[in-house]
Amino acid sequence: MIALLPIAGCKKSANPNYRANHVDQWSRIKKSGQLNIGVDDSFVPMDFRQKNGKLVGYDVDLSRAVCKVLGLKANFQSIDWSMKETELKNGTIDVIWNGYTATPERQKKEAFSRVYERSGQSLVVKKNSGINSFKDMQGKKLGLQEGSTAFTDFNKYPQLLKRYISGSPIIYQDNNSAFMDLKAGRTQGVLAGTIYAGYYAKNLAKTNQYKLIGGDVFPQDRVAVGMRKGDRTLVRKINYALGVLQKDGTLRKINEKWLGIDSNYLGSTKEFRN
Repeated sequence: MIALLPIAGCKKSANPNYRANHVDQWSRIKKSGQLNIGVDDSFVPMDFRQKNGKLVGYDVDLSRAVCKVLGLKANFQSIDWSMKETELKNGTIDVIWNGYTATPERQKKEAFSRVYERSGQSLVVKKNSGINSFKDMQGKKLGLQEGSTAFTDFNKYPQLLKRYISGSPIIYQDNNSAFMDLKAGRTQGVLAGTIYAGYYAKNLAKTNQYKLIGGDVFPQDRVAVGMRKGDRTLVRKINYALGVLQKDGTLRKINEKWLGIDSNYLGSTKEFRN
């Protein structure tokens, strides 16, 4: 029996679920010299690609600044957003850093950094649509990104918007596709995070024909870095680095650059029970 114990221990550590929840991988990350960051590279203004293919955005700047404090290289990996939790658990990526909301459901399976941004959900419609409230979506088609917080909140709070729309929402792999259909008239509204929705309406649409509705109706999101439960050292390191960036003004500069807001907000290190 004694001789079998080490083998049983090896089997445990080889199990992705056990490793994600119980093994601290900071020594591996530090030795490799890089942090593998999972992103949806179409999520404006957090992580997206310019016409030349360069990855830019709020979270790109913030994660690079954090990695600089920690002496690491930021290694961005574009992932299927609907598979993000699986990629994290399997070790393909070390963090989910992409305007990621720390929902109660996600907190059961993942650890989170300090909250560095707060945002709700908004309905984007054309100004000439006659839609001025969620109720005005009665009998109309809605677009949603699969796996997004907007998708979760839409189903979690059906009394707010779901009860009004026609049939089931049209589900998209990314918000860009959802907004393309809104532009083409195949849907009459897109529910998305207020940060993204506002940036799209102001910058990407290159027109003044869109407006946002109901930004204060759904609960406010708490945006943070998602990590494995076992990576307690990484949580502490990232929290420390975020604090450094708050003190030296980097966080405020990134908020001004990408969101156009004067904010140096950073949540408590004790907000989540990681």
